Amino acid sequence: MTDATQAGAFPSGRPGTHSRDLVRAGLGKRKSAQTRLKIYGGVAIAFALLMLATLIGSVVSTSLPAWTRTEVKLDVAIPAEDDINYNSLANNSLLALFPETDGRAERRAVTGILSNGAQFMLRDLVAADPQLKGQTTSVWVPVSDPYEQLFEGVVNADQAEANRRLDDAALARFKQLEEAGLIRSSVDWGLVTEADSRFPELAGLKGAIIGSFFLLLVCFLISVPVGVGAAVYLEEFAPKNRFTDFIEININNLAAVPSIVFGLLGLALFIGVFGLPRSVPLVGGMVLSLMTLPTIIIVTRNALKAVPPSIREAARGVGASEMQVIGHHVLPLALPGILTGVIIGLAQALGEAAPLLLIGMNAFITSAPSGPLDPSTALPTQIFIWFDSPERGFVARTSAAICVLLAFLSIMNLTAVLLRRRLERRW
Repeated sequence: MTDATQAGAFPSGRPGTHSRDLVRAGLGKRKSAQTRLKIYGGVAIAFALLMLATLIGSVVSTSLPAWTRTEVKLDVAIPAEDDINYNSLANNSLLALFPETDGRAERRAVTGILSNGAQFMLRDLVAADPQLKGQTTSVWVPVSDPYEQLFEGVVNADQAEANRRLDDAALARFKQLEEAGLIRSSVDWGLVTEADSRFPELAGLKGAIIGSFFLLLVCFLISVPVGVGAAVYLEEFAPKNRFTDFIEININNLAAVPSIVFGLLGLALFIGVFGLPRSVPLVGGMVLSLMTLPTIIIVTRNALKAVPPSIREAARGVGASEMQVIGHHVLPLALPGILTGVIIGLAQALGEAAPLLLIGMNAFITSAPSGPLDPSTALPTQIFIWFDSPERGFVARTSAAICVLLAFLSIMNLTAVLLRRRLERRW
């Protein structure tokens, strides 16, 4: 090879330098691509966290008025007789603060400050302490929704009178009560201790929370034994043939079916064929169990597959029967994954509204259920009911109910994570 040929083959004058430069250039491009991928991933995660924070922040900020109750202080002269008209008693106590009130329309405007629940609070107060009869006592009672919104700043007093729910005379009367120190804001425990009501300031989630508990109880008692049992049979005992393949395909397909389809199935089967009552947690739990079963079966089968085959072989080698192999060795090792799937499946069922709406669990129920056969609502359907209400005060109640639902879902998912870690360390 001549010197000229060598110089043409290696322009830099050293053998292999050009090849090393190409390698370095390729490595540089790979590092740049990897850096860009990391940046894209970080931006995507930051954007997702920003959207999540925006959603939660919006819901929480909107729900803040629902966590407090605006109350007015009344000096109530309770009659000594047994037959007491508590509505008139509350109205007369408020009218005593405005002695210049004259005319039926003006008196009605003044008594409109009080919530409809004021009379029931007085009734319960006297029932709890009958010695109050014949005495005068000071009581804090809730105001009606328009005045509560006024106190919380939802109603803008600077707007034109025609654009407000309250006229100037109503604002003046309420301001007079504020200046006298007769208005206060306190924590509204009734949001979780009272049932639903037509009045926003009195509406609570007690019935929906208890109804959701009965729903999940029925769903758990049906879906967990059936789902885990079906998964164990399909994974450990069922022969591999076309029939079992057909079952597995259908289970995977059912896991992707929209929840409203299960609601239609429950409406046609449990209510139409078996004649079970509408709006009861028993039917709702059965519908949700149908929806949850495919998820539990799939998760349980994956947990069983994750157990090493050597565990089964070792158990059989020491003389264990097939049931002992599954019950004493395989299931304990698969238990963390099974429990995680069960809790996540129940959490998914807790947040479903569409199937419950189809079986009538969106009725107006003013009392909490005492059992799974009593008419009830659930948290998702209660949110739907309040969101659909034209009353302005239910906007904050809807957001508060969403916060309660998110809290329950977060607790259930956190429980799944903690149980998984604890059981994994144990086994």
